[in-house]
Amino acid sequence: VMLSKKDPLRDDNPTGTVARKTNYSITVAFDKKPPGFLYGKGIRCDLYVNDITYQRQLDALSEADEAEGTRLEDLVDKSLRIEEVEFGDTPEDLEFLNENLNQSQREAVERAMAAEDFFLIHGPPGTGKTVTSVEIARQLVRKGNKVLCTADSNTAVDNLVEWLADRGEKVVRIGHPARVTPTLRSHTLDEIVQQNEKYQKSQELRGKAMDLVDKQDELTHPGGRWRRGMSDEKIKSLARKGKGSRGVSPSRIKEMASWLEIQEKVDELFERIERLEEEAVDEIIEWADVVCATNSGCGSELMSDRHFDALVIDEATQSTEPSCWIPITLSDKVIMAGDHKQLPPTILSEEAQELNKTLFESLVERFDEEIRSVLKVQYRMHESIMNFSNREFYDGVLEADSSVADHALEDLIEREVDSHSDKISEVAIAPDPPVDFLDTSAIEAEERTRKGSTSKENPKEAKLVSSLASKLLEMGLDPTDVAVITPYDDQVDLIGRKIDLEDLEVDTVDGFQGREKEAILLSLVRSNEENNVGFLEDVRRLNVSLTRAKRKLIIVGDSSTIGAHETYSNLLGYVSRNGKILEL
Repeated sequence: VMLSKKDPLRDDNPTGTVARKTNYSITVAFDKKPPGFLYGKGIRCDLYVNDITYQRQLDALSEADEAEGTRLEDLVDKSLRIEEVEFGDTPEDLEFLNENLNQSQREAVERAMAAEDFFLIHGPPGTGKTVTSVEIARQLVRKGNKVLCTADSNTAVDNLVEWLADRGEKVVRIGHPARVTPTLRSHTLDEIVQQNEKYQKSQELRGKAMDLVDKQDELTHPGGRWRRGMSDEKIKSLARKGKGSRGVSPSRIKEMASWLEIQEKVDELFERIERLEEEAVDEIIEWADVVCATNSGCGSELMSDRHFDALVIDEATQSTEPSCWIPITLSDKVIMAGDHKQLPPTILSEEAQELNKTLFESLVERFDEEIRSVLKVQYRMHESIMNFSNREFYDGVLEADSSVADHALEDLIEREVDSHSDKISEVAIAPDPPVDFLDTSAIEAEERTRKGSTSKENPKEAKLVSSLASKLLEMGLDPTDVAVITPYDDQVDLIGRKIDLEDLEVDTVDGFQGREKEAILLSLVRSNEENNVGFLEDVRRLNVSLTRAKRKLIIVGDSSTIGAHETYSNLLGYVSRNGKILEL
């Protein structure tokens, strides 16, 4: 955000990061002491968008494009398959630190350790991409490597920090503390540096410098109307002689000379402060075996000219290619974990739609299994929930771990509800089968578009989903175990107003990617005579939709509209054979 007193268009208005927001206040964190006017009244707060991330991406791409005779040039050439990637031998003394890794995860770790350039971990939903990434990072540390772990979002980076710190790794989190999960702030550079002796000394000196600045405030500043063309040396010379000049009294000249002498001391102190702070930061980053930051954060001045033996990018398929190149410029070896069968990063600009194709996906196309390991055991979904996506998107390689293969909603049910009161209850309450489709094609549940909106909503579907959610809660499910997801923002708004439960999440499919719940209600919304499915046509969105539920998935939609699309037709066929389709 940008804060101002009167003129929000001033170039020097301070900017900060919103650390906390309540109904009555906004707490803003600044990188340095804010100007005094902010302590008064009548402050204006505006949303502020800067281009720092964009510039960092441009800088990284330019550096990669211009690299000659460096390791970065090798990585650029190998990413384009101008040169072939190389593998060494798997370390003979490799002992897995996480003994619970399954066979496909172990194979991914072994191959990643042997890779010398790029390596991809393809992790379908629930297969433990982050667990595997963390094991690789820890193994790299055991081999004496300095490791950089990144992701595109602060949440994903915090997840890595938590996993690594809980396992005793020396980890430091780079980034603004206001954007870091509060429980993890003790691992941030800003917190750790407080204990460093050099940093503590720098703060002592800063206190002395500020005391001197306070003294300056009592003196005449040698500027503006008092300068009158006199140089600093002229002012000092006149003060030594006790003379005035050009209408400025001797006492005023003496004050100005004192101000200049103090400024010299202040400048010297701040040079020492800056040097001590830089040394303190260097010591901490040198101490850490693993440095964690967002991709963009790796382009900060703090990270410039640093070098890492290996880079692990988690959730790489949520990062645009330019974003990935920021940390790649700092590293010799790149390991990426992601799933290109799920949704790519959101690109709003029509002119920039090619950014939908991630570096991960490009490398899969160029090298495929040569540099890719697929994680094959998932720990989230009932087998019946998993199997459609498994066959449609993952070539049937997935298997459900025995701990989840047949887990059912009834394991969580605390009380019985009349399951024969209506068709909705029949679907919602019956724990078996785990997948149900509520077909609205016969009840004229048509979609509609709000005036001035580009989104869609479906009031009848919203009402059905709200009723289903209520039934699930009546069964004794906790609201935190249930979520409603839908592709459209306006449908999220409509359902949210009908349910109005703080702990029961209603979100878009895109917003819920990477999340899971015991029971998921999916509203597809589209229902029209043209059988137009809109952006549901991107079947990666369907894949994400179907793989969020652990024990129960209830889909509400118009079979006649969505069934015109081949993949959705396949889904209807799958549910009819392996679940239940209920025609309303």
